[in-house]
Amino acid sequence: MISFNSIPVSLRTPGAYIEFDSSRAVNGVYRVANRVLLIGQRLAAGAVPALTPTRIDTVDTAIAAFGRGSMLAQMARALKAADGLSECWAIALDELVGGTAATSTVTITGPATGAGTLALMIAGQPVIVSVASGDTATAIATAIVTAVTAQRDLPVNAANVAGVVTLTARAKGTHGNDIDVRANYYTGQKLPAGVTVAVAAGVAGAGDPDYSTAIALMGDNDYRTVIVGTASATTLGAVETELASRWGPTRMLETFAYAATRGTQGASATFGAARNSLLVSIIGTGVSPTPPWEWAASYGGIVGYYSAIDPARPFQTLGMPGILPPAEVDLFTRAQRELLLLDGISTFLADRSGNVTIERAITTYQTNALGIDDVAYLDVNTPLTLALIRQAVRARILLKFPRHKLADDGTNFGAGQAIVTPKIIRAELIALMRDLEDLGIVERLDQFIADLVVERDGSDRNRINALIPPDIVNQFRVFAGQVQFRL
Repeated sequence: MISFNSIPVSLRTPGAYIEFDSSRAVNGVYRVANRVLLIGQRLAAGAVPALTPTRIDTVDTAIAAFGRGSMLAQMARALKAADGLSECWAIALDELVGGTAATSTVTITGPATGAGTLALMIAGQPVIVSVASGDTATAIATAIVTAVTAQRDLPVNAANVAGVVTLTARAKGTHGNDIDVRANYYTGQKLPAGVTVAVAAGVAGAGDPDYSTAIALMGDNDYRTVIVGTASATTLGAVETELASRWGPTRMLETFAYAATRGTQGASATFGAARNSLLVSIIGTGVSPTPPWEWAASYGGIVGYYSAIDPARPFQTLGMPGILPPAEVDLFTRAQRELLLLDGISTFLADRSGNVTIERAITTYQTNALGIDDVAYLDVNTPLTLALIRQAVRARILLKFPRHKLADDGTNFGAGQAIVTPKIIRAELIALMRDLEDLGIVERLDQFIADLVVERDGSDRNRINALIPPDIVNQFRVFAGQVQFRL
């Protein structure tokens, strides 16, 4: 007798009654969409209040919502350049009222003895000032203030006093300390004759908003990629706690977070060595002109987008559009990048044209619960691949057997009955792994079949327990060869 879902077994009114059953409609591997969440600071000019989840369809939407020149608007711009297709949301934070805005100074000396162009770069954005012969330091500084004010996307305000330009972050917080200011970034740029420029740090930014308030708003929403603008120990601690909870077997929300840290190899290594999460990846930017929150958005956008296509495929050589590398003399050497990768920091490469590409994307996971060095979750690909496998297993079971009865193996029942047995579940899991093997997600199916255990629970007769042992595919990262030559 067939198990109908809706048609009663006893109908007295004549007619032909047909229902639909979708349990066999979907085959293949279930995929979760790459839903992105940005968390960062807003400006008071933004139309959307803090702690209000907001969908970001375009960069202009982010500018209107959070203020032109805000951290979140810049993150949205970097994300959209890296991934213009994934659904994106943002949660904004107000600056800490008791915080301090970072400042830096640009001291001009003159007068100019020849005409030329003063090429400044602030937060990775060029600020070009025309200088005429005879212009005094004060006149040049005034022109800089005018140029900065005209570029509304800059994260700083400018003021001039006697040839000294003070740049003040538009929002309070430690992130302002990472606003890079320099002159003559590009090859061939030079100062006008008679003019010198000295950039110096001023007041240190201090006091960050509480990111945990925004993280709490994630709830059980299915954000797959989370990108945070401030990579402080406090912020990342809150992120790690939430993601560990989401990843657990009761919530099963496969969320992965991305951040960036700016500074020397030593400073970045120290920062990375203090973290230990299989669900967070931090890229070290070096002393790049581009702010780290833009690096984080670009990096998370690239890895999130391409991992949704194939989480097992490595991310090396993928470009990060719009991101500027440090000056050539400041690029990390191979030895320095090796050290960063030993301390939980992802690395990048830059070619002579200034194009930035991902070298290796790793998690911050470094030791197990006993404090012993552990490479089980070294690469971002591992947890992302495991997330896909778990999603696929859950979807296959829930779609194929949504309202089934459970019986022992060997039970006799009629064709069409909605009954499942351990052997049926086992066969379905093997079929799923074959699909995943075809996609290049797992390998060694013979090992999987040999080690797979599916059994009915001895205490709860409504439950099946399964030990699922996939061998996930690795990434081709290193080729080693010896040239044994002959003369």
